[in-house]
Amino acid sequence: MADRLLQHDPALAAHPHLPGPRHTATVWDESARPTPVGLAAVIGKSRADLLNHLDTPRSTTELATRTGLTPGGVSQHLSTLRSAGLVTRHRTGRTVMYARTTAADSLIDAAS
Repeated sequence: MADRLLQHDPALAAHPHLPGPRHTATVWDESARPTPVGLAAVIGKSRADLLNHLDTPRSTTELATRTGLTPGGVSQHLSTLRSAGLVTRHRTGRTVMYARTTAADSLIDAAS
């Protein structure tokens, strides 16, 4: 019983030396560097966050999870970013993956 309760306690499950659900660490994934404040001031925080999280190609669902935006909101922002030439998309099976363009990389690097 104690082991079962321990596994479902979010405060304890994330501790590296205690048992917990698999993949818990993805909640605290810090792979993306902090979003540049200057970039957020120019294109908006949500779009800057999306570009920042596109350090590797990702789906709208994954971006929604990482940013806290709704999938519909992510899709609208990605359409705008794509129109501006900052994002490309390609289909992998049934999933559409989005990636930054070199122009977006340059924009992020300049703002950092």
